[in-house]
Amino acid sequence: MMPATYPIICLAGPTASGKTDMALALAAKLPLEIISVDSAMIYQDLNIGTAKPSADILNQVPHHLIDICKPDAAYSAAHFCRDVGILVPQILARGKIPLLVGGTMLYFHALLQGLSSLPPADPSIREAIAAKAEQLGWDKLHEMLTALDPISAAKIHPHDPQRLQRALEVYYVTGQALSTWQNQRQPQPWQALTIKLMPDNRQVLHQHIDARFENMLARGFLDEMAYLRQHYALDASLPSMRSVGYRQAWQYLEGALSYEQFVQDAKTATRQLAKRQMTWLRQQFTDAICLNPQQPQVLTMLEATIQTWQHKP
Repeated sequence: MMPATYPIICLAGPTASGKTDMALALAAKLPLEIISVDSAMIYQDLNIGTAKPSADILNQVPHHLIDICKPDAAYSAAHFCRDVGILVPQILARGKIPLLVGGTMLYFHALLQGLSSLPPADPSIREAIAAKAEQLGWDKLHEMLTALDPISAAKIHPHDPQRLQRALEVYYVTGQALSTWQNQRQPQPWQALTIKLMPDNRQVLHQHIDARFENMLARGFLDEMAYLRQHYALDASLPSMRSVGYRQAWQYLEGALSYEQFVQDAKTATRQLAKRQMTWLRQQFTDAICLNPQQPQVLTMLEATIQTWQHKP
């Protein structure tokens, strides 16, 4: 009989902080199976631009929630929680420990804090919000949300149209703030060891981000993007194409950006993403064990942390 709570390890960190390499190193030493917590790696054929592990690595080390969706499909935090709820008991039954690794903080939050029973999407309301954004700009809509739901507005960046639209939609459909709905969460069945990777040298992190993107270009990122546009019915509004790097590549291939501007914008957007991720980790992952991935002994410290947790009574 399975326990009432399920032991899981959550390893969260900003982009380009070395999460994937650490997870693979851990999996070589400990009985782990990796569950990806990445809202871009779920998509098939988004390989280079997501820094997805190679096919050889995916064959060598058990991975889950990678390549599970077509690029023109939608996948939500609710889907993620459902899939993890199925996977974790299966992994534990095989005598392994689930290691959840990634940088999609919304997924971590939904998994550990629970999802509220939010109302379904209302296409007409969404259309009206999108039209107003087109007319006034998302910054203005963020101001509107601040007046209606200041708690949610404080957590949503003015340039995050997807979450802004959803927060406004919930208010217009129900007359209640999104933050009110989110307080109505159910307890989650996880006994979680939470670990956050927090690089202390921002300049070094930025250098890694820039070097990684240059490597993606050298490996054929733009060819990958051209393939995606040719083989799938995509548009710029789809979640897959709003991912950092893909969004800027779309603009370049549409002629909206020069090559130089595309490269600069993609690097800048990735740096901004890393900053948002680290802000979230500081403010939300407050009980997590904090490790600096730029320290030479971080992998040894990470392994020791997990082994100590495993042997706790």
